[in-house]
Amino acid sequence: MLAAIAPMTIGWVVILYFGLLISISYFTSRNADSRTFFTANRNSPWLLVAFGMIGASLSGVTFISIPGVVGKGGYNMAFSYMQMVLGYLVGYAAIALILMPLYYRLNLTTIYGYLEHRFGRFSYKIGAFYFILSRVIGASLRLFLVAIVLQKFLMDPIGIPFAFTVMITIVLIWVYTFSGGIKTIVITDTLQTICMLTAVVCSILFIGDAMNMNVTEMVQLIRESEYSKTWFFDVGWNDPNNFFKQFVSGALIALVMTGLDQDMMQKNLSCKTLKDAQKNIFTFSIILIFANLLFLSLGALLYIFATKEGIPIPESTDQLYPTIAFEYLPQTVGILFILGLIAAAYSSADSALTSLTTAFCIDFLNFEKSALTESEKKKQRILVHIGFSILLFFVIVATKALNAGAIINELFAAAGYTYGPLLGLFSFGIFTKRTINDRWVILVCILAPIFSYILNNNSDVLLGGFKFGSTIIALNGILTLIGLFLISQKTENSHA
Repeated sequence: MLAAIAPMTIGWVVILYFGLLISISYFTSRNADSRTFFTANRNSPWLLVAFGMIGASLSGVTFISIPGVVGKGGYNMAFSYMQMVLGYLVGYAAIALILMPLYYRLNLTTIYGYLEHRFGRFSYKIGAFYFILSRVIGASLRLFLVAIVLQKFLMDPIGIPFAFTVMITIVLIWVYTFSGGIKTIVITDTLQTICMLTAVVCSILFIGDAMNMNVTEMVQLIRESEYSKTWFFDVGWNDPNNFFKQFVSGALIALVMTGLDQDMMQKNLSCKTLKDAQKNIFTFSIILIFANLLFLSLGALLYIFATKEGIPIPESTDQLYPTIAFEYLPQTVGILFILGLIAAAYSSADSALTSLTTAFCIDFLNFEKSALTESEKKKQRILVHIGFSILLFFVIVATKALNAGAIINELFAAAGYTYGPLLGLFSFGIFTKRTINDRWVILVCILAPIFSYILNNNSDVLLGGFKFGSTIIALNGILTLIGLFLISQKTENSHA
């Protein structure tokens, strides 16, 4: 075991990093108005958006949890996560070819405006509500990971309580996003993606150096290890790693967590043209495959290194990477880990806070139809920004008491219940010409997740041992579709 990194060193890394982000915010937010905050004046370079979306998509959850689950067994064991990643490609293709043309044709600021156009006011509001619920949960889980690592290696040694750590974490995000919004995010996400991937690559190289191996030897070692199994065609439907379950889940998760998510789509809608946005999606999806392979390879090497050195595996596998980085590798790795972690987590969390503010201002405060002056809109927008910052604080503190297991699995479980109604609503609107009784939509979208939860918890008895796992999102979406069909009627005139 090597000498631990001094908390002061970690503190300086954090301070310098955020100093850079705040500097970027200063230059990108000059002369910014509400349109800049929400859409970056629809002038974002597509390649910059594509690269920056890698960090936002992967986040601190991937940075810590994916390496940890490689050797844990159970859901997403070994390299089985790549089955889901390949499914992402189908979802991203659907986004580029079906959803993006629709969003650009309607010139949307938030994508849930489509639901009002297609169905009516109640559908619009419930869609925006489910996004806010989904994003609050997702952003909280991601920031929770950063907070517990900073707490263990920076705050605990100097006696700072967890709640204060969380507060500082959120305040730092607020400071560099409250003015420039999405225009700032496009730039900072690119920087944060570079930092995150650099940290992973350097961690792999340092582990190889500790084991006296070059890159070729490490690749061979991973291939020959038990951790490299990728394809699970030979397991039953009850196994959560079954290829078809993972692949279908990946396609649906990509579709809903990117294509039906204002956070991710807000960046795409800031591109100049539909063609640029489509190029962004296809480029981003290819880069994402290689980025996930890096994380899984790191996970395999962490377990191999731990076995070789007799390092005990932490009960929470989310702690494996930080434990080895801080305690068993040169201090440079620990510093790079902190840099990569805060880059990964904040590239997701900062855009989440921006998109939550956008959705609430546009979808609930009706900014686009408001007669308020720009100054009045800015004041309201800042208050909403502060409000969501406070909400995230309380949710993260509560998450600490409820945390159980790898966060990556918790995130996908939550997504299955909160994004399912969105999947059903958009699918029904795009693929049918039926009209619905808009007032009943809220009831349908509440009952679908409840019935999904009940079926999932009792599937052992009702379905002969079958486990939905990550496919719960498909069940939720199907139940929403059935409910919408029951409150619909055939019509010759469609709003879509």
